[in-house]
Amino acid sequence: MCRNIKTLFNFDPPVTEGEIRDASLQFVRKISGFTKPSKANEDAFHSAVDEIASVSARLLASLETNAPPKDREEEAAKKKSRSAERFAV
Repeated sequence: MCRNIKTLFNFDPPVTEGEIRDASLQFVRKISGFTKPSKANEDAFHSAVDEIASVSARLLASLETNAPPKDREEEAAKKKSRSAERFAV
């Protein structure tokens, strides 16, 4: 999976529409192979991003869990720490 696509479920504060759209854009970029589509493919590309964002928002709204929400700042700190260990010079 693309490293730029982040888990969006069960966070406090909840995911934003912008974060869902960003993940959808990354997904479409990954599967299409386009960072930026040509004019000929632009409509299809943006339509796919819109549809995936819509489906993703519905999915996230319908999911349930008994686990407490994860703290965004705490998760970011953990990720930064793992990254520092991984790429230590």
